[in-house]
Amino acid sequence: MTRLQTGDTAPDFTLPDTGGAAVSLAAVRAAADKGVVVYFYPRAGTPGCTTEACDFRDNLASLAGAGYAVVGVSADPVEAIRAFAEAEHLTFPLLSDADHAVADVYGAWGPKTFDGRTFDGVHRCTFVVERDGTLRSAEYDVEATGHVAALRAALGA
Repeated sequence: MTRLQTGDTAPDFTLPDTGGAAVSLAAVRAAADKGVVVYFYPRAGTPGCTTEACDFRDNLASLAGAGYAVVGVSADPVEAIRAFAEAEHLTFPLLSDADHAVADVYGAWGPKTFDGRTFDGVHRCTFVVERDGTLRSAEYDVEATGHVAALRAALGA
C-alpha cells in the first residue's frame, strides 16, 4: 500500500455522490476558499463511521469558516451512502468509490484485521488538499473519535 505524503500532489478524482451526480475533487477545490478535507471511511452506518461523519457534520460550519470544504469517500454503493446521509442528516458530499480505485491511489485501501480475520478494505484516512492540489496533510489510520477536533485545531478552525 503506497501512502501519500504532505507536499505531494493530491490525485484528482471524479466519483458519484448520494444522488449519482459526478463530483470532482478539482471542482470542490475550486469552490473552496482554502482547500478540501477528503476523508475515507470504512463503511456507512457502522458505529465508528457514524461517529466520525456526525463529528464532521457538527463541525462543518467552523471548517467552512476556516475555508475548508469536506468530502467523505467510501467503497459503499451509492444507495448505501444515500441512506447513511439521510439517516444522519449529513450536509456535505459523500462519494461512492465502489471499485476502490480512488482509495487505492490514496493508499487508503489494503489489508485490515477485524475480529480475528484479515481482509482488504478502506482504512480510515484524512487528507487536507490545498486549492492548488498540494497535500497539506495526509493522515492514515486515524481514530473516529476526536479526530475532527484535532483537525480543526491544525487548520485553525
